[in-house]
Amino acid sequence: MKVLDFPLTKITLSFICGILVSYYGVPAFQVVVSGFLIGFSAFLLVYFSIPKHKKLLLFFGISTYWVSFFMGAATLLFHTEWLQKSNYTHNKEAFTAPQTITFVIREKLKSNAYNDRYTALVKTINNRNFTGKILVNIQKDSTTRPIIIGNILKAKILLQRNNSNKNPNQFDYKKHLSDKQIYAQVYLHTAEISVSKKLQTDIWYYSGRLHSRIYNNLKKAGFNETEMDVALALILGQRQEISNDLIQDYQFSGATHILSVSGLHVGFIMLFIHFILKPIPNTRKGSLLKLVSILLALSLFAVLSGLSPSVLRSVVMFSFLAVGNHLRRAGSVYHTLLVSLLLILLFEPYFLFDVGFQLSYLALFFIFWLQPLLKNVWSPKLQISKFLWNALTVSFAAQIGTLPLCLYYFHQFPGLFFVTNIVVIPILSFIMIAGIIVLFLAIFLPPPLFLIEIFEKSIFLLNLTIHHIASLEWFVVRDVSFNFYLLITSYFIVITATIWGKKINYTTTFAVLISIITFQISLLYTKRETKTNQEMIVYHLKKSSLISERKGSTIKVYSNDTVLLQKPEATLLNSYLVGNFGKLNTTSKMKNLLFFNGKKILVIDSSGIYESKIQPDILLLVQSPKINLDRVLQMVHPKIIIADGSNAYAIQKIWKGSCTKKKIPFHATAEKGFYSLTE
Repeated sequence: MKVLDFPLTKITLSFICGILVSYYGVPAFQVVVSGFLIGFSAFLLVYFSIPKHKKLLLFFGISTYWVSFFMGAATLLFHTEWLQKSNYTHNKEAFTAPQTITFVIREKLKSNAYNDRYTALVKTINNRNFTGKILVNIQKDSTTRPIIIGNILKAKILLQRNNSNKNPNQFDYKKHLSDKQIYAQVYLHTAEISVSKKLQTDIWYYSGRLHSRIYNNLKKAGFNETEMDVALALILGQRQEISNDLIQDYQFSGATHILSVSGLHVGFIMLFIHFILKPIPNTRKGSLLKLVSILLALSLFAVLSGLSPSVLRSVVMFSFLAVGNHLRRAGSVYHTLLVSLLLILLFEPYFLFDVGFQLSYLALFFIFWLQPLLKNVWSPKLQISKFLWNALTVSFAAQIGTLPLCLYYFHQFPGLFFVTNIVVIPILSFIMIAGIIVLFLAIFLPPPLFLIEIFEKSIFLLNLTIHHIASLEWFVVRDVSFNFYLLITSYFIVITATIWGKKINYTTTFAVLISIITFQISLLYTKRETKTNQEMIVYHLKKSSLISERKGSTIKVYSNDTVLLQKPEATLLNSYLVGNFGKLNTTSKMKNLLFFNGKKILVIDSSGIYESKIQPDILLLVQSPKINLDRVLQMVHPKIIIADGSNAYAIQKIWKGSCTKKKIPFHATAEKGFYSLTE
């Protein structure tokens, strides 16, 4: 694997390892700084000694990777809130009592049924300067003037920390926000907000104004709203207004990447600019003119799309590829990928934990690395066959490279992804070209009606095609249990198989066999681990009660609601099944007495009826039973009390007080999340 021979590869990998150690290990800042200074001193010493002692080259490499490792660790620490003394998280009062907070709106997010949602930058708290990013939820009110990017808002509010998962194996929204350096959010009514007449007129403000101008001009031109929302997502990455049903169609068809501006879209723009500038000769000046034009076009595109992180990283990635192509150096594709990766992580190390970032680089790397191998399998003679085969091999290379990661994060696989890409890419090519022209005109004036109709019909055709492919749901493999062991060993197979395909010999064949064996071992280990685990879970639901009992891969469910599994809430149970390689065996009505691993669990429901002679280990309160808990505790003497989310909040406060007096542990799922009882 020649790419590993590049010194830049080892430096980048060392830098990434430093970020990972700093993220999961959270080393002391003094340790990281000391490690960096020691490594840097050794680096300088070896560097100036090399001319006299050539044998020190090995130590020079080691010291370089050492410095890179600790630089990665330090970079992540510098981006964490606890080292930034001006970050609002250090103002404890802001989380305990309402404070007067001033913040500037930075980005519009997808709204929900009740609130318009934004990200904002904190400026002051009680007239003291602070920094940091927060999530702002503003109650919808049609009578007020809409909030725009750059608005400076002031309100007396309480900062609320992001909540942890209330149920097992759910999407960790708190971690997702923390990785974006968002540690708190606020909920506001429009009447509470004071909007400053001044605006923060930075690049994000002008980007927002430009985007609003495009939107308004398209609306004036009579663009259908559904198609316009998709157009803004396809060209500018603005998918806030797209319906959930349409997003689901794109997911099931394997075309979600189309709605998120990624390397595909930026690559189209780069190819389009190349096509326009094709008449310019490839002389030194001509090549430089093309490069400058591409870089300016990509920069303008980033501004038009609102400077979102996903767009910025794609633009940076392709800007480096354009520079590498201009320099025409051997191996420049991998070098430029590595340089762009290193540069992005140097400024935003938390991007490493962003799923979109991981998928983008993996897809692009495997297109460059694996697609030539797949392409050589067949050499069609007809031009149309060449085009289709090329599109198919690109699609397969990207899908193979990202499949393990998709199974790990999303637990599903669209079986018709190759059909989607072959059918959709020609339509998307036309849409991108037409879209660039239409949106460029919309910057200045409403585009001509004939252009709008062509653009609108092409998007309608795209949506219709996607919907028909997505309707074949039996081709969508869902609920695939896939853990970290399988993820690592899957990539081991993919990488060794690709190397074997490029160079078949004893060593590569042995490597492939070893990778298959390690994958089988990980499967056997996972199966053994699943069989030996036993667990009972009390879930958090607001109106219902749900308990699951797991013994190995068999899971039994108890609920007070017989039709609960048909409700949206059942997805939390499905997440638990998938995350633990489990199968739902039986569903039963909630019982008043349960047993698990020799422990007795007494359940008191809304009837308030219980057997006083029972001496349970655990007392579970559900559906707000009208009982005198002090009297119950005197009779049954439980070791711990659990109250699930079906109980009224006011009653739980009284119960908590009773437990505190009796010195009995009290676990409220509304406060602490699900309760897990293991063997």
